[in-house]
Amino acid sequence: MSNKVAAIVLILIMVYVLGIAGCTKNDTVVIDNTPAITRTVSFSKDIQPILTKSCAVSGCHSGSVAPNLSEATSFNALTNGNFINTSVPKTSDVYLWLTGKKAIAMPAGAANNPSNINALMLAWITQGAKNN
Repeated sequence: MSNKVAAIVLILIMVYVLGIAGCTKNDTVVIDNTPAITRTVSFSKDIQPILTKSCAVSGCHSGSVAPNLSEATSFNALTNGNFINTSVPKTSDVYLWLTGKKAIAMPAGAANNPSNINALMLAWITQGAKNN
């Protein structure tokens, strides 16, 4: 009997360990119904593609309106242009523009900011606004 009990205990431990190891957390709902991104956000892989598609377009932030969010200039424009506040991320100008707390929500005319821009931008700033 003791071998059988030991085997059952071992199986239960393995199931528990595998269950814990298989758990990942990508986002959690927080205040304002804005999901908080808990994974590392990459500027080049997550933020820049959104900026390129939604912001750095003709007549917008492609050089005619500050900040210039074109791929070659966007990181420096945001970080050196006082659009980012890593100490208090929710007060960052870029986040305030995206959420509509500074003026019309950006990107202009885009309902509910496609591709979860707000949460991604806030996570990136919270994580230190790194050029990664």
